[in-house]
Amino acid sequence: MAVPAPHGVPDRPDTPPVPPDLAKLLRDQLAAVADQVEEEVRRQVPEYARPADGAYGRNLRAGVVQALTLFVDHVADPRDDGGAIAATYYELGRGEALEGRSLDALQSALRVGGLHAWRLMGRTAEELGLDSTVVAALGELAFRTVHEVAQAAAAGYAEAQLRSSDELERRRGRLLDLLLEDGPVALEAVQDLAHGARWPVPRTVAVVALAAAPDRREEDRPLAAAGALVDMESRPPRMLVPDPDGSGRFGRAFTLALRGRPAAIGPTVAVTEAAQSLRIATRALGLMGRGVLPRQGVVRCADHLSTLLLYGDEPLLERLRERVLAPLDTVSAGQRDRLAETLLAWLLSGSNVPDVAVRLHIHPQTVRYRLRQLEKLFGDALHDPETRLDLILALRAESLRARQN
Repeated sequence: MAVPAPHGVPDRPDTPPVPPDLAKLLRDQLAAVADQVEEEVRRQVPEYARPADGAYGRNLRAGVVQALTLFVDHVADPRDDGGAIAATYYELGRGEALEGRSLDALQSALRVGGLHAWRLMGRTAEELGLDSTVVAALGELAFRTVHEVAQAAAAGYAEAQLRSSDELERRRGRLLDLLLEDGPVALEAVQDLAHGARWPVPRTVAVVALAAAPDRREEDRPLAAAGALVDMESRPPRMLVPDPDGSGRFGRAFTLALRGRPAAIGPTVAVTEAAQSLRIATRALGLMGRGVLPRQGVVRCADHLSTLLLYGDEPLLERLRERVLAPLDTVSAGQRDRLAETLLAWLLSGSNVPDVAVRLHIHPQTVRYRLRQLEKLFGDALHDPETRLDLILALRAESLRARQN
């Protein structure tokens, strides 16, 4: 373990000579000074005002003794780098991070404890009648001591945060893989992984599939902060959104992150059915790229379920279209488009001619003329309920295919 050397403080200060017995005298007082410093820290730093037999109390006592020992070691030999004691504070800093606490309490304890320790030990130096130059040098050593242990604690804290962040990201990646894998997903397995990933298990989720956009890795940060599980390395990039129907915080982060990037939001499902939402969102994204669904912006699959159903099996849809619309193959291309448009509008409007005319912006007489042509082509099939359903599906597919061109 490497503990960074402190910056801004000389490694080997030019300290005036001190009485040979000063270090021994200070070391003899160390336990009594430690008691008073510990009491002062408990009084001024609320986080440490806990029972002395607890983990916080034990760490506080050890830290105070170690810091005072480092100071006395510097007095005895200013060239001593205090590596072992710095390592102790490095571990203290790591411990604060691993427990999910801020470094503020430890830094406050160092400031309070360092100042109080100097007051106590400085008083001893004055009682010995030491030269003011020596006392000032001892003050510098005190500052150096506090600086060294604070640097070591900060380095340990930063290292643990980095490792914790990387590990948390890996755990969330494994959780996302579990949720999106094919086949049944056990809720118990999800809960176990989610606990380690610090991800509250929601009741419902939705999966978002995004159009690929190289060199835009930074966009996942606000989404992850909003609770989404994000994988920008997959193809297509995807994210899993907790409780999407009631997450205003996610909506704001989502808008910020996309910046106009096309995306498809899968339907809201139970957390163990996230793979279904992904499949539908991925299909929708593909249809966006082909122009079947809007190419730009955000497409919510819940608003296009019939289209997604139609394109769930495209070869089968093509067979249906060819069979049901075969009578239209006998007319010209221009006439076919007009008749197909009129027939779909007529079927969707409940065979109401005036409604068809309004929808298509043509005269009712034109609608009746086209309907007579359709009667000749399709005959009684136009009035058969099952055939009418097949016609609606086939004509809807035909109109969507025309949108692609």
